[in-house]
Amino acid sequence: MTDISVTSPVERIARVIAAEALSINGEGGDPSAGSEVDAAWASEIDRAIAVLKTLREPTPEMVEAGRAAGGDPAAMWNAMVRAAIGQEETV
Repeated sequence: MTDISVTSPVERIARVIAAEALSINGEGGDPSAGSEVDAAWASEIDRAIAVLKTLREPTPEMVEAGRAAGGDPAAMWNAMVRAAIGQEETV
C-alpha cells in the first residue's frame, strides 16, 4: 500500500524549496533548519505551484508506469512520479 500524505503537494514542495536554500543538506548552512523552514515555506508557494504545473502532462514513461501500477490511484501517482525522477519502484 502506498502512504497517503496529509500535507498538500504545494506545501510539501514549498518546504523542500525552502529547506534546500536553508539546510546544510542543501545549499544552506544550517544543520537544524526546521524552524527556519517552518517560517519560510509560505514564501515559496508560487515556485511550488510552478513545479506542479510542469507535471500536468506526463511523459510516455510516466503513463506506462501508471498503467503498470494498476487501478489504485495512489499507487499510480507514486509510480508515475518515480518514473519522472528516474527511480525504480521500492514499494
